[in-house]
Amino acid sequence: MEAEVREIRDHIGQFPPFESLSEELLDEVAQSVEVAYFKSGSTVQEYGEPIESLRYVRSGAIEVYRHNGELYNRLSEGDILGHTGLMHQRRARFPAKAIEDTLLYMIPAQVFDRLCSADDNFADFVELSGPRLQSTVQQNERENDMMVTRVRRLLGRSPVSIEESASVGEAARRMTESQVSSILLLSASGAEDEKAFVGTDGGHWRLTGILTDQDLRIRVLAAEGTTDTRLADIKHERLVTIQSDEAVYEAMMAMLRNNVHHLPVLHRRRPVGVVHLSDIVRYETHSSLYLVSNIFNQSSVKGLERLMPDVRAAFVRLVEEGATSKMVGQAMSSIGRSLIRRLIELAEAEIGPPPVPYCFMVNGSMARNEQSISTDQDNALIIDDSFIPEEHDAWFADLAKRVSDGLDACGYTYCTGGIMGTNPKWRQPLSVWKRYFDEWISDPDPERLLHSSIFFDLEAVHGEERFVEQLQDQVAAKGQQSPLFLAAMARNALNRTPPLGFFRTFVMEQDGKHNNSINIKRRGTAPLVDVIRVHAIAVGSRAQNSFDRLDDISEAKSLPAGQTDKLRYALEFIAMVRVRHQAYELKHDQKPDNNIEPEKVSDGERHNLKDAFQVLSNAQKFLRFRYPMPSR
Repeated sequence: MEAEVREIRDHIGQFPPFESLSEELLDEVAQSVEVAYFKSGSTVQEYGEPIESLRYVRSGAIEVYRHNGELYNRLSEGDILGHTGLMHQRRARFPAKAIEDTLLYMIPAQVFDRLCSADDNFADFVELSGPRLQSTVQQNERENDMMVTRVRRLLGRSPVSIEESASVGEAARRMTESQVSSILLLSASGAEDEKAFVGTDGGHWRLTGILTDQDLRIRVLAAEGTTDTRLADIKHERLVTIQSDEAVYEAMMAMLRNNVHHLPVLHRRRPVGVVHLSDIVRYETHSSLYLVSNIFNQSSVKGLERLMPDVRAAFVRLVEEGATSKMVGQAMSSIGRSLIRRLIELAEAEIGPPPVPYCFMVNGSMARNEQSISTDQDNALIIDDSFIPEEHDAWFADLAKRVSDGLDACGYTYCTGGIMGTNPKWRQPLSVWKRYFDEWISDPDPERLLHSSIFFDLEAVHGEERFVEQLQDQVAAKGQQSPLFLAAMARNALNRTPPLGFFRTFVMEQDGKHNNSINIKRRGTAPLVDVIRVHAIAVGSRAQNSFDRLDDISEAKSLPAGQTDKLRYALEFIAMVRVRHQAYELKHDQKPDNNIEPEKVSDGERHNLKDAFQVLSNAQKFLRFRYPMPSR
């Protein structure tokens, strides 16, 4: 092979979609290339002109425009141009000009056609809208079996059930005869009941609870109950179930969030089985479920601290086994919330029960179910309005300190901004919290906007969940009705920009320790989360997770078609680059951080990062237009 052809082959083989081509196809491409040179400022293609080649940027930079003259994209080394036109009547779809002296490899149309027919990955790349980023994210999801396997595949037998009016003794005998560790509780109902199902006897029944071996020990034997105790008198107040067509991953998350080992499975309203912790563990090797169980078995902070290597190992396993960023975030957030619950239980065992009702809430990434392995703590206390500071605050201050100290011992460092229940400002009655939220929305200033961006991601961890629900309702109801607040939040979301230079080159950190790196949280995931939060508040979404918020935004049709999908792909990809980087550091005994060096990631990943950052840049520009500052 001639040296020039070999050089062409080696270069294009580094970049998608050519990197996955067979050796034979790559040789064919390299041998067919013609070289074209465009001076800075010259036209590369006009809209509608005939196009007979795929253009590959060897060096230089090109700007691509929409028909109305608006800038659409900037291309640099390794990018391609003209593929859309080649698939649409051989006419250029977008005008383009060189903004630097540019060298292009021109790949003939007939070779382009052969690549599309011979290689599915190449065809997917050039055919999909936003192909590089979208196809990468979708491929990762397809490769994760937990995302597509349905819960019903784990069911081995029909559920055993009993009327809740029966006795504990009768339920125990039926469980023993059937050799099961749980039994479903039913009550007779009517056809008008929206939660009723038709049983095998033709009657209408309603699922009201579940009794497990553990319940028999704790709720009957340890409580000195008798075999004559009615099942209805010992059932749990809240029943956690899952639909049979949900993914195995959703079942695992439901168990993690609620710390349960048995999950009734429904087909619409009819029980079709029970999934046990062991069923999922047999199916998947992730240890997150075991970790949560071990957390609640610990009797001291030291015991919890000793579990931290297992937490880090679980994080690495999740990443290496192809979990999505949403799966990783939910697993790590569930583990974090379980640690808090156990710390609260240990604290209350020592200092006694609370003097008045309260809710311990978390904020930020843990509230959004987007936590990573490297994180600090953001939490607060909402106390019942019967709270009398002089009488009660000492107890709550003690609780907050015990929990915060315990979290720090377990690697969840103290919040440098003081966003913790140990701060008296964030240890207040519900009425005060409502006043806070009202003031932040009604009269936003820089400090209040900062608080809004932290506390408007909120989730109950322990205690009176209704307190947090009332605050969530307040944000959803009032936020969308305040144009001033939305405009202020939108501008606040522009403070952290993506690390892209004018020519789509990366802008590196220059702070000494992390010189020539990118803080992918500060410049990527965090500003994306900010953008999504503004749109979510504007549509009255009560969701906390960014992906769930995007679902609500999409359903409200508040953004141009396809924009929520682009935000979803961008967030997923940037978040996965972040967690993969942290998993790599953990495996090599390094402290995980958020600073990546672009030169140390693959060419394909660098290009995907540029695409994702461009999505963020475009989304930030749209914010200012979408939420204009109202005239006073």
